[in-house]
Amino acid sequence: MVDVNSLDFQVKRLGEGTVPSPLALSKVDGDFLTNYTIDDERILYEARLSKVRNICSAGGFPASFECAGPREKIFFDPKNTRAGIVTCGGLCPGINDVIRALVMQLSFWYRIKSIYGFRYGYQGLVKEGSTPPRVLDPEVVSDIHEFGGSILGTSRGPQDVGKMVDRLMDFNIDLLFCIGGDGTLRGAKEIAEEILRRGLKIGVIGIPKTIDNDIGFIERTFGFETAFSHAVESIRTAHVEAKAVQNGIGLVRLMGRDSGFIAANAAVASQDVNFCLVPEIPFDLEGPNGFYTHLRHRLEKRGHAVVVVAEGVAQRFLDSDGKDASGNQKSGDIGIFLREDIRRAFGAQKFPVNIRYIDPSYMIRSARAIPADSIYCNQLAQNAAHAGMAGRTNMVVGIWNHHFTHVPIEMAIRNRKYIDPESTFWLNVLETTGQPRNMLNAQK
Repeated sequence: MVDVNSLDFQVKRLGEGTVPSPLALSKVDGDFLTNYTIDDERILYEARLSKVRNICSAGGFPASFECAGPREKIFFDPKNTRAGIVTCGGLCPGINDVIRALVMQLSFWYRIKSIYGFRYGYQGLVKEGSTPPRVLDPEVVSDIHEFGGSILGTSRGPQDVGKMVDRLMDFNIDLLFCIGGDGTLRGAKEIAEEILRRGLKIGVIGIPKTIDNDIGFIERTFGFETAFSHAVESIRTAHVEAKAVQNGIGLVRLMGRDSGFIAANAAVASQDVNFCLVPEIPFDLEGPNGFYTHLRHRLEKRGHAVVVVAEGVAQRFLDSDGKDASGNQKSGDIGIFLREDIRRAFGAQKFPVNIRYIDPSYMIRSARAIPADSIYCNQLAQNAAHAGMAGRTNMVVGIWNHHFTHVPIEMAIRNRKYIDPESTFWLNVLETTGQPRNMLNAQK
């Protein structure tokens, strides 16, 4: 268990803001700021009053995040500022929404004239063999939110950090916005640290993109709501197919390498799932209390079943297949494995089943964002622009207790976020699916 109150929540700054913001937001009596965010405004990590009281009574100070938002005085002079944007990792709904919102915010509100989109992830930040960056302006990005994917392209894997900083210097970049997940943020941290080692004044701001919603100290990443919303449609299809045949099993494989938030949220939202299998909750396949035993009981009682499995469950049952370009552990396809193994196990019992297998992963990844996600993408991008112009660096924009926050990248990548088996949320999943809390044959 991480002692949150021992962590460093302070966000690095390139310097104090001395330039009047061009936003010209309102004030009251010329003194009390309403639309501007005060630098020492904080958002409490712990929302429960009892927890805060206990910390304070013990002589401590409750952990808190720096509040996001526009500052009255900014660090960069917009007339001389040049910005860069890069998108990395796998595709995710909403990337184009974020790019568009960044360009619109920087162009219309901060009046920045030069914005470059570096192509194909961090590869585009290395001069050798890279595609020239794309000049971005409101006209170029005007309708890109209507489409999935990324107009800048993407890639996985690390690049030489020194060469990436050299590339930023070649284009006189003052602000770099890195849109990506855990691996992207690790790269952004290395870039920011190399910049500081060289004594340069270049801000590096992360915008959290991971479809799995597993970045620490951030309640929700963009694209996640779109992902599980589309997953619900696949589950409904599986339900219809399963009900149409004798002993039908609708098996849906969803994303979730280390955490099962997409599978679990889709299960609760759809109300059609009977078993939700996620990496955080161990289970046995066979044996008196194993998954297959409970699946057969369900089929005997109701004649059909819907099973949702997150891809990361494969690590329990399939051999590792090495690592991908981002350093993530690869393993076999759990969906195909379960499809074949259920047939094997039930065939040995002389119990006929009809399996309908659905894997909507790439359809979900390439989808355009749903409206709720589009709003969130805009808000993240706008707050990222505010943070960058105010001189923040080596940080990621997040949300906590319904407030936008600044999170040091070091904290965001320290611990991934997982489903807590003892949480109210997992209880919601169990209550919705009706599956047993424990599908282990013995305590492990």
